[in-house]
Amino acid sequence: MKNQTTVTEFILLGLSSDPQMQIFFFLLFLVIYLITLGGNIVIMVVIRADSHLHTPMYFFLFHLSFVDICYSSVTMPKMLMKFLAEHKTISVKGCIAQMFLFILSVGAEIFILSAMAYDRYAAICDPLHYVQTMSKGICVQLVCGAWTMGFFYALLNTVFTLKLYFCRPNQINHFSCELPPLLQLSCTDTLTNQVVLLTSAVVFGLSSFLLTLISYIHIISTILRIRSAEGRHKAFSTCSSHLIVVGLLYVTGFLQYTKPNSVSSVVLDKMFSIQYSILTPMLNPIVCTLKNKEVKTALRNILGKFSFSNSFLSLSNKSLLT
Repeated sequence: MKNQTTVTEFILLGLSSDPQMQIFFFLLFLVIYLITLGGNIVIMVVIRADSHLHTPMYFFLFHLSFVDICYSSVTMPKMLMKFLAEHKTISVKGCIAQMFLFILSVGAEIFILSAMAYDRYAAICDPLHYVQTMSKGICVQLVCGAWTMGFFYALLNTVFTLKLYFCRPNQINHFSCELPPLLQLSCTDTLTNQVVLLTSAVVFGLSSFLLTLISYIHIISTILRIRSAEGRHKAFSTCSSHLIVVGLLYVTGFLQYTKPNSVSSVVLDKMFSIQYSILTPMLNPIVCTLKNKEVKTALRNILGKFSFSNSFLSLSNKSLLT
C-alpha cells in the first residue's frame, strides 16, 4: 500500500473519445439540459402564478420540478464542460461531493413521488376527508421528510466511501461520479460499501416503492368500483402521468444499483444512467403536462396576459410617438 501512489483526482472518460462525437454529444446534451431547465422552471412559475393550482397535487409537482432541476444540475454542467475540455479530470473530493448530491437528489425524488401517490390515494379513496388529510402542514412535512430521507441515504453511502483508499488506475469509465464505478477503483476492500449500497438501495427504494404500490392498489380497486366509464377514465387520468414518471425512474435506477457485477456492462451502465439521471428530469415536466388540462390552461392564461401586456405597451408607445 505504501509503494502505491495516492490518487488526488479522477479522469472521467465520458461517453466517447472521438472529438467529433464529443462535439455532437455536447450539443445533444446541452439541448436536453436547456429543455430540462426550461420545462421545470415553466411548471414552477405556472404553479406559483396561478392560484387555482395552489393544491396539494401541484404543491408536490412544484417540488418535483425543483428536485429535477437539482437532479440534472448535479451532473450535467460538469459533463458538458468535460466534452470540450482537454483535461477531463475531477478531484477526489469533488467526485465524492457530486456523488453525495446525486444520491441526495435521487432519494428526495423517489420519496416525493411516494408523497404524490399518497395524495392521489387520499383524493380518490377518501375524498370527503381530503382537505384534512392533505393539509398544508402535512404536505410540507412530507416534502421535508423526502429531503431528510434523501440526505440520510446519501450520507450513509458517502461516509463509507470516505474510508476508501484510491490508487492507480484513476480512470472512471463514466460521465459522472456515481458510486458503482467509483468502488471499482478502490485499492481497499469494498465489500462493506457494496453491502451498504445494496442494503440502503433496497431499504430506501423498497420502502418508497411499497408506499407507492400500496397507494395504487387502493386507488385501482376504488376506480374499478366506479360505475360510470367516464368517472373511471377521469379518475385514472389523474394518476397516469404519475405512474409513467414512477416507472421511468424506478425501473432503470433499481436495475442499475441492484444488478450483480456478473451482468455489469459499461455500455449498459451508461445507458441506465443517461435514462434516470438525464432523460427522466427532462421527461417529467413533459409527461406531467401532456394530459394535464389545468396546467395547460394556466399556461395559456399566463401567455395570454403576457401577449396582452406587450400589445398594450406597443400601442402606448405608438400613441406617445404620435
